Amino acid sequence: MNCIIVDDDPVWLRTLEEFVGKSSSLSLVGSFSDSLSARNLLMSRRDIELIFLDIQMPEMDGFDFLSSLENPPHIIFVSGSEEHAYKAFNYNGIDYLLKPITYPRFCRAVEKIMKYYAPRAVPSAAGEEEIFIKKASSLVRLKLKEILYVEALENYVSVITRDEKYTIHFTMRAIEQQLPSSLFVRIHRSYLVNKSVIRSISENSLTIVVGSNPKILPVGKSYRDGIMNYINIMQR
Repeated sequence: MNCIIVDDDPVWLRTLEEFVGKSSSLSLVGSFSDSLSARNLLMSRRDIELIFLDIQMPEMDGFDFLSSLENPPHIIFVSGSEEHAYKAFNYNGIDYLLKPITYPRFCRAVEKIMKYYAPRAVPSAAGEEEIFIKKASSLVRLKLKEILYVEALENYVSVITRDEKYTIHFTMRAIEQQLPSSLFVRIHRSYLVNKSVIRSISENSLTIVVGSNPKILPVGKSYRDGIMNYINIMQR
């Protein structure tokens, strides 16, 4: 998960950098001592999924910073005071780290976001597996069989069902790891498809059914063998 750190305290900026560096789940894109510089980065990049955000900063505090963003990433607040905790959760903060922050406490916050906000399959009866998808500040439960296909859009993915389209901060590779290969097949660097909705396959494309309408999706050369293996299994 790509992240940035925004904290005007140089000691805690370095400390959080060290903590992030120890986490295999996080990739640090940048560290900033002011919110304006961080905002400029977010305006130019759409692949930032998490911000460790200090609240009390000069020029623009953490809350003003979030209010200036149309679609902010996930937020873990960092503060030297408890007084902002309630307001922080009104801004949909995932966690609130009170300084001095220990590494175990940091790890619990990271585990929380990975378990809670990453698409996650829920054990269920065969063919009835479920997943939670983040929509605005809520989590929506979907049956995997309801997902028709997943499409990569730059640094987001769109999860398409018969009735809804959910756009989330996630990489195609990460969501592919969350969805079972028994139900889904990668057909292109930008597409992952529910096997049950495939209706026909040609040389460079395949057709799925969306509602009562056919939809043609491209098939990448490097993924064609995997699709054909799936067909062979069906034919046995």
